[in-house]
Amino acid sequence: MLNPLKPVSLQKKTMHPLIATTSRICFRFGLFVLAFAFAFAFSGLAHASLPQSSSVPGGIAIIPLGSVSASAGTPQTWFGDQPVLVTADHELWYAVVGLPLDATPGSHELRVKIGGVTKALDFVVNPKDYPEQHITLEDKSKVQLSAADLARADREIAVIKELKRHWRAAQDTDLAFILPVEGELAGRFGLHRFFNEEPRAPHAGLDVAVARGTPVKASAHGQVLAVDDYFFNGKTIFVDHGNGLITMYCHLDRIDVKAGETVSKGQPIGLSGKTGRATGPHLHWSVMLNGAMVDPELFVPAIHQRLR
Repeated sequence: MLNPLKPVSLQKKTMHPLIATTSRICFRFGLFVLAFAFAFAFSGLAHASLPQSSSVPGGIAIIPLGSVSASAGTPQTWFGDQPVLVTADHELWYAVVGLPLDATPGSHELRVKIGGVTKALDFVVNPKDYPEQHITLEDKSKVQLSAADLARADREIAVIKELKRHWRAAQDTDLAFILPVEGELAGRFGLHRFFNEEPRAPHAGLDVAVARGTPVKASAHGQVLAVDDYFFNGKTIFVDHGNGLITMYCHLDRIDVKAGETVSKGQPIGLSGKTGRATGPHLHWSVMLNGAMVDPELFVPAIHQRLR
């Protein structure tokens, strides 16, 4: 029992040995717990740069390539004839492979070159069933195209196909995206779409319902690859993030950047709208990886965890 008449310093010197030993053990254990918690949190942050792995059509295969210290430079990888993004995480190299929506489930091959030696790594693409989406368009000219509109659309599709395959080597590709706008997710990736009950291509992006004129932000830093006004996509911006990773922002009301311009993560690049083939104002956001349209949710962990 503490004596209120004694100085505190004298009372500490007379503390029972068992109590003193117990106090030291508890203090050291507390430090251990704090150190473990910090290490665990840091470990989670270290993996935050990689997108969510989902080896399905329209998903992403994360394939380990070996130790960073054991390899001579950054490995080179190809899926088919398209180069693939490679990044380092936790002292390991990983190939981040975009899988097209028409990828056949089953075994696939990634070609890898490390230190002058080329080898093949097998990986599996699992099947996935996407739901249907039925959309009614009052403007039937966006469904039954005239000869002139069809010719225009074909030309634009060819241009976009080339943009999807664009490759720019970069050392600072940011894989931790932010959502370009905050709003209700009106159309998920991969939906089998029917316009006026006529089947069309699957939905290769994420639709976010927002009011016309809402600022649209760049998901990560990069360079503006192209801007244009397309028949289906309306006013559109392509941002190249390096190493085959590209984002596309469609149906904009206004474009505020130019091709070749450097943009930072979160920088406003335009305003949302309903240009092109759209039933109402929203942002259509797509992500392209080694030429494949992949699920944008895989790059935004908070959304992916909330909706799965």
